[in-house]
Amino acid sequence: MKVVLSTLNAKYIHTSLALRCLKAYSGEQFDMEIAEYTIKDPVMNIVSDIFSRNPDVVGFSCYIWNIEETITVINMLRKIMPEIKIVLGGPEVSYDTEYWMQRIPEVDFIVVGEGEETFHHLLTEIEGAGKYHMVFGIAYRKQREDRADVLVNPGRPKLDLATLPSPHRFQEDIPHLGSRVVYFETSRGCPFSCQFCLSSIEVGVRYFDMERTKADITYLIDSGAKLIKFVDRTFNIKRDYALEMFKFLIENHRGCVFQFEITADIMRPEVLDYLAEHAPPGIFRFEIGVQSTNDPTNEAVQRRQNWKKLVRTVTKVKESGKIDQHLDLIAGLPLENYDTFRGTFNDVFELGPEELQLGFLKMLRGTGLRLDAEKWGYIYMDHAPYEMLGNDLMPFGDIVRIKRVEDVLEKYWNAHRMDRTLNYLIKEVFPSAFDFFQSFGDFWEGRGWQKIGHQLEDLFSRLWAFLGEYKAGAASEEVDKLDLDVVLGLMKYDYFLNHNYKPRKTWWEFTMDKTVWSTWMRRLIEHPEEVSEDFAALGLNEKELHKHTVIEMIPFDLEHYLATGEINKDKHTLLAVLYALASGERQAKPTPKPFMLKVSRDALPVSL
Repeated sequence: MKVVLSTLNAKYIHTSLALRCLKAYSGEQFDMEIAEYTIKDPVMNIVSDIFSRNPDVVGFSCYIWNIEETITVINMLRKIMPEIKIVLGGPEVSYDTEYWMQRIPEVDFIVVGEGEETFHHLLTEIEGAGKYHMVFGIAYRKQREDRADVLVNPGRPKLDLATLPSPHRFQEDIPHLGSRVVYFETSRGCPFSCQFCLSSIEVGVRYFDMERTKADITYLIDSGAKLIKFVDRTFNIKRDYALEMFKFLIENHRGCVFQFEITADIMRPEVLDYLAEHAPPGIFRFEIGVQSTNDPTNEAVQRRQNWKKLVRTVTKVKESGKIDQHLDLIAGLPLENYDTFRGTFNDVFELGPEELQLGFLKMLRGTGLRLDAEKWGYIYMDHAPYEMLGNDLMPFGDIVRIKRVEDVLEKYWNAHRMDRTLNYLIKEVFPSAFDFFQSFGDFWEGRGWQKIGHQLEDLFSRLWAFLGEYKAGAASEEVDKLDLDVVLGLMKYDYFLNHNYKPRKTWWEFTMDKTVWSTWMRRLIEHPEEVSEDFAALGLNEKELHKHTVIEMIPFDLEHYLATGEINKDKHTLLAVLYALASGERQAKPTPKPFMLKVSRDALPVSL
């Protein structure tokens, strides 16, 4: 019997751990293939590929991000292959199972919950006697004389994880390990009860064998894996387990990057100390779900969170300079209005995470919050992703405004296009980070920019346009705070550092007189030691300097500002940014090298 295991991933670089778990468990008994696609692939291409594999059974792994696209595939597949058995599984169809059987009549079976053993048992019955009533953990159709009834069998007991074979040993995966994300689980379950999360439904945490886990990770690294994302809901719930795993990964990483979901307020100080001392920079990434800093909100969703300890952990990790942190927020939780969410955003932004993800509450099937939706006055999308559209305290109008914050937050802060500029604006000009992103987001929407694309220079020119209008319409106190000369200097610096190669154009008008420009270039060539020893050591000749360097005069002491955060206009800065060093060495990813020459304001040419 030919079985195709399929899913529609969100992106091409993603891989499905679920499909590999199923194949590892049943692949020796059945002729089984994995066929992964993306939600952006044309449905005709997906169906054609599945058809070409000529399966007897096709199983789809379903999530909120792919269920609607998967339904379209299923509808077409049933028409061209009427005899095929179609099976669904995954978190999206494991709840409200009868609803899914009614909504998608083309589906023959749904596997509920953990699928390895259930799916294997189901396949034996499809191939054999068809005694589906004996398969715990499935929904199926039983044909009556005039109708087909939907029957849902009792659930299956939790699996003994020690009995599961490894999903990471398929030879066909090896050529792709270096270019895709590898998802890995060391445990299943979650110790917490957050009512907006599906993980709260399963009580308790079960662990895979430590030695098998280490062996699988070693195999993946040896086979070329570059990024491994652990899907454990709370990787650090057991201190000793987490510490041993961190030690193992530090000793064996060989350049591979690891990403974890961390509960920050339970991270033990000794673990933080160990990471600060031993973790190589850039190897670990922490994803921390803060969601809200509003105490009544956390109580309403049964979320235990010690903000003081969370701040301690995030701060210590940041100070170590070793680990990037990705902090998550959820807008739209109970008892959170626009103003309290503004407070939540600013609380978390103040921690300075490398990435701040602003998400919106999704009323997931099976969660306690969805069951209590009426209590809080929720309205939400009927179909996936079930995003909330409003509640008693946060109407749709507020949601729309916060979405504008999310838009510019992603384009600017999370993309790290102009970190120095944004930090200056947020700390020195605007009342708070949220107020900056909200004002800019409103301006962006008002110009209709959300409807059109953008290149790098567009991001800079649009921020500059916003700041010009903001200064013109701001109150006198805010006008005094916004020094456009300083902002322009920082934006130029950020722009130059966003290029790996010498930029062909700038988004601002270059005003330096050609004669003055030539004078400065000649000074850099004749007196490089005035810049720095490192610059002088490069030994650049005139041709190399002209070919690989851009210069710009910044109207304040840029080096002093970057070191102290203080603006000193008595000294100006000749900024020279060097691209693709003239030594002839080829770099895998060339990076710009900024050099700065301090210039007394009195010594500047008049034409500047």
